[in-house]
Amino acid sequence: VLLKIKEERLTFSVTLSKWTLYSYITKGVFLGVTNKNLPRKGKKKNKGYRKVRAAHLPQGDSIEDRPEEIAERAMPGDWEMDTVVSCKKDAARLLVLTERMFRQEIIIKMPDGTTQSVVRSLDRLERKLGSRMFRRIFRTITVDNGSEFADCEGMERSCLTKRARTHIYYCHPYSAFERGSNENANSLIRRWLPKGTKLSDVSQAEIKQIQIWMNNYPRMVLGGRCANTALAEWMAAEGVLLPLVHI
Repeated sequence: VLLKIKEERLTFSVTLSKWTLYSYITKGVFLGVTNKNLPRKGKKKNKGYRKVRAAHLPQGDSIEDRPEEIAERAMPGDWEMDTVVSCKKDAARLLVLTERMFRQEIIIKMPDGTTQSVVRSLDRLERKLGSRMFRRIFRTITVDNGSEFADCEGMERSCLTKRARTHIYYCHPYSAFERGSNENANSLIRRWLPKGTKLSDVSQAEIKQIQIWMNNYPRMVLGGRCANTALAEWMAAEGVLLPLVHI
């Protein structure tokens, strides 16, 4: 909200800050808006720690081997990837890809969380873009150690040329912070598809609308710009065309 006010250069009789907005919401100043509408509703209760085992041993390169320039987010083309599960009784999943520099989002509905579905989703993206453009857009993809990402070779190999189309890096076990942009994207998706939503009943058209909303959502990390605007400005400055908006 504050970023939108800044972007549109709106002025008010009082100075609005984040805490002012929270106070007004708590006091009921805004009709139809309560604390229940906030994406984060206070401190989370500590549920304790339960030791679990990694789903699989990654067959690809560790994030420790990832070039330092990727950590610096100096160039577009490096992505984080995860799946979103909503209902235990529903096999459907969302494959979420987040571009690290501009936070561009791609969301793909999958019938389940198998390695085959992940590879097929990347194959569909490659067929849509073509092998050369896919390699330019998806230089690297960083994933966690979930079983759905166990087929490193299948994710890296082009379905069109059978050559390498991207490079997969695996995070350390239980280190979601190493995909911080991806985790933030998942929390934005939850605003529209809260836990318990049966994803098999959600259409690809609805998911596409969520993706469009996210890519037009003002980001503080981008100086109040949305991902689409930040990417467009970079492409104009560099004379480069990356057709991400049309995916």
